[in-house]
Order: sequence, then structure tokens, then C-alpha cells
Amino acid sequence: TSVLLLFPSMSRDLSELMKEATKEVHEQAENTPFMANFQKGQVSLHEFKLVTASLYFIYSALEEEIERNKDNPVYAPVYFPAELHRKAALEKDLEYFYGSNWREEIPCPEATQKYVERLHYVGKNHPELLVAHAYTRYLGDLSGGQVLKKIAQKALQLPSTGEGLAFFTFDGVSNATKFKQLYRSRMNALEMDHATKKRVLEEAKKAFLLNIQANSVPSSQVFEALQELVSKGRENGHPVQPKAELRTRNLNKSHEHGPAPGKESERTNRRHTDTMLTNSLMRWILALSFLATTVAVGLFAM
Repeated sequence: TSVLLLFPSMSRDLSELMKEATKEVHEQAENTPFMANFQKGQVSLHEFKLVTASLYFIYSALEEEIERNKDNPVYAPVYFPAELHRKAALEKDLEYFYGSNWREEIPCPEATQKYVERLHYVGKNHPELLVAHAYTRYLGDLSGGQVLKKIAQKALQLPSTGEGLAFFTFDGVSNATKFKQLYRSRMNALEMDHATKKRVLEEAKKAFLLNIQANSVPSSQVFEALQELVSKGRENGHPVQPKAELRTRNLNKSHEHGPAPGKESERTNRRHTDTMLTNSLMRWILALSFLATTVAVGLFAM
């Protein structure tokens, strides 16, 4: 449905229009099975680390483009680096989870890279649309992210002193409710004609979809990726350890110092390997669904 049909006068506040324009896609993310599981505290440390890595790439791109446009009147009124920027916080979390060489360890999925590319394209070519990405990310993190922080801290048994959770900690915001009111008022004061406002609303929906797409894989792609993993695992007639980012253990380790298994045993091992590869891939997809959850919870609380 056209945004213009929903809001023919386009005279209402931009923040209110943005929330309504993204309502449908928000519900899509909110109703995912992972959403219910995470709220029950069913998340592993491995999954949480993968999500933190994806967030790092996204916020690095977003904040690079924000810095590029901090003096541009189409974005300057909502420039709050000390209060909102997350890159430095994510660097702390990644060092805590992965160690000092975290930059060489973290993976960047293809869908996350597409999100990053969109952010750079918008920042360089259509900076007036940057507010849509900033609003959907930052205000979501500031709102629902606080709920996720408590769940993750308990489920993962992270230190009460906050290590591993810097992303959710906004030291520059003393009162989240008042700050969000300030942010909305600044955003609503941005000068935009009807055509630009419509494009911003469409970009907000696109931003939400990019968050979802960056953390899920369509069924056909799941099976193609699975088949590729299984095929690679059968090279030269024996299982091969899959890519490092899946962190799958070498299932043949027990045979390193023993005789080669018979045909029946080999077939059993292959079936076991295929099952493990399937589980690893599905856990990868489940982990990446977490980022869509952060946006869903956040927008619900906006």
C-alpha cells in the first residue's frame, strides 16, 4: 500500500508516520519462532557472539556515513554521537568474546554485507534517507534492547559488571524516555517536502527488511547451502571440516590414530556428519535471527 494513500496529507509527525509505515514488517519480525525462544532465555553464547559480530559491521557502516553527513542539514539535527553511537561499545564486546585478535575471527555473512552496502550507498548518494536507518536502529536499541540485555545476561551468565553487554549500555543517556522525546522532536523538525518524506518512510521499511534479511535465509538458500556443505564434506571420500565460522568440530578426530573404518562404519559416519552439518547450519541461521529480534522488540517500545 502506498504511503501516500495511507497518509494523504503527509502533515503528521515523521516519527509517527515512520512507526505506522513499518508496522506490518515489524509484526513479521515479532512473530518469528526465535522471538519466543529468546524471550524464554533460550540463546547460546555462540549464537550471541555471531550476532554481536554482525552488529559491528552494520554499525561501523552506519556511523561512518553519519560522520560523513554530520554537518548536512538533512541529518545534523539528529546527530548524537556521544549518546547513541555503538561501534566502540561493540568493539569492547567483541574483544571480550573473541580476544585481542577479534578482527580476524569475526564473520560477515553475505546478507549483512548487503545491508552494509546499502548504508554506504545512502550515506554517499541520498543522505536525507539516513535518518530512517538511524531511527530504526538507535531508538530500537535504546528501547527494547534493555529488555534483551537482561535476558542475555541471565541466560548466558555474563558478569553483573556488564562485560559482553556494552552494546546495550548507553552511558550518555541518563533518561531514555526524555531522550527519545528529544530525538523524535528533532527528527520531526527536519525540513522535508512530501516526496522526500515518502522516500524516507519507504527507506524505513527497507531498513527493517534489511535487518530481517541479514539474519535469515530463504528455504531454497538453506538447502543449497546445506548441499554445498555436505558435498564439500564428502570430497575425496571422507568428511572434511567445514568453514571456520561454523565452528564445526572435526568428526573424524577419533580415527586419527586408528585403522580406517569399514564401508558400513563409513556410511554411518557420513550420515552422522550430514546430520551435524545440518544442525550447524540451522544454528547459524537461528543465531542470525537474533538481530531481527532486537529491532522488533525495539520498535515495539518506540
